[in-house]
Amino acid sequence: MSTVAVGLTGFLVMVGLMLLGVPIAAVMMLLGLVGGVMAFGQAFFVSSASVAWSVMSENNLTAIPLFVLLGEFMLRSGMADRMYTVFAAWLGRLPGGLLHTNIGCCALFAATSGSSVATAATIGTVALPSLRKNGYPMADSLGSLAAGGTLGIMIPPSINFIIYGSMTNTSVGKLFIAGIVPGLMLSGLFMLWIFVSHSRRVEKVAVIDLPWAERLRLLRYLFEPLVVFGVVMGTLYFGIATATESAALGLVIAFLLVVAQGRLSWTLLENCFLSSARTTGMILLIVLGAFILNLALSLTGIGEAMTKWVTGFGLGRVSLLLLLIGFYIVLGMFMDTLSMMVATIPLAFPVVQQAGVDPIWFGVFIVLMCELGLITPPVGMNLFVVQGIRPDAGPVADVIRGAIPYAAIMVLFAVLLIAVPGLATWLPQLMRG
Repeated sequence: MSTVAVGLTGFLVMVGLMLLGVPIAAVMMLLGLVGGVMAFGQAFFVSSASVAWSVMSENNLTAIPLFVLLGEFMLRSGMADRMYTVFAAWLGRLPGGLLHTNIGCCALFAATSGSSVATAATIGTVALPSLRKNGYPMADSLGSLAAGGTLGIMIPPSINFIIYGSMTNTSVGKLFIAGIVPGLMLSGLFMLWIFVSHSRRVEKVAVIDLPWAERLRLLRYLFEPLVVFGVVMGTLYFGIATATESAALGLVIAFLLVVAQGRLSWTLLENCFLSSARTTGMILLIVLGAFILNLALSLTGIGEAMTKWVTGFGLGRVSLLLLLIGFYIVLGMFMDTLSMMVATIPLAFPVVQQAGVDPIWFGVFIVLMCELGLITPPVGMNLFVVQGIRPDAGPVADVIRGAIPYAAIMVLFAVLLIAVPGLATWLPQLMRG
């Protein structure tokens, strides 16, 4: 069997085991260790142990528990409720009303959480009772929340960007900055769709209309998330701090905000630390499995052989990326996004590098594909998150139907990103340091 055939067989086995419910970390470690030992014997165990130590002590990855804990503090401080009140006051009169509020809240909450699932669940819990009370169609409401939640991994800080940067040796700080423009553009496109699609509808929904004085007074509730986001992104952009250092700064500020609000308690601290430990442990185990598998691919020459095989088709940059869009759409229907990302980067990254694709740009592209996977059935995680918190027991088809237009927008935006790569690379090029 040729090297390429071995690589393709291994990939199919890996996907099959994931679909059977075997944990992704265990699948990748098993395949990596079995393949490595078959090729190199006991010596591979020594190499994999060295890789495990270096991965777990890598500076970039230490940012993950810090950003996760930062998100927990902001989540449990009651920030989401206050943000929703502000956005409802300012956007409630637009066509689509509170659906704009869903997107705006998700975008701003994403700037402090780093997680799409957490964004969708938190904003959904706050928003759905109000949406139902004001008579909004459930499919539209759920679809906007599922799509808005995906912004959690595009708008920095993003756990997915940290993992991609660690696996490809790409600057995490530049990846964070690269995600700002695409994240804001996607938010704007989602809101544009809501505006256009609801402009001619005649719906019996309550209109929120507050006096200007009240709207201006409510703006103070945006102070907390904007300060945290400004410190984290500002220190990165101006070269003052690394991603890990900016995460630590943001965490300190989030903690002080919780203290200032009088919400600090032993129960809050216990919940924040336990939840962060569980999430971090899960993420780092997956990353460790991906690195061990990557080591086996590189030492056995499978990765290089796959790269030569794909580039041998003579595909241009655009054709290759369009093919990858289709590949990730199909893969996203059956795999969760983190698994999809860590499983494909070792194979896809060398191929796109050979085609001359900028690694920062490809980081934004692959995170966009992960966003798409979050709302594509049957395994779109955000679909099930918002379905699980809806106030009635309606069918999951409502969520899917509501999310389809946003999935189409993401595909079109991916094509736009291919045509205008500067959308992702312009801002990082201006960074200092």
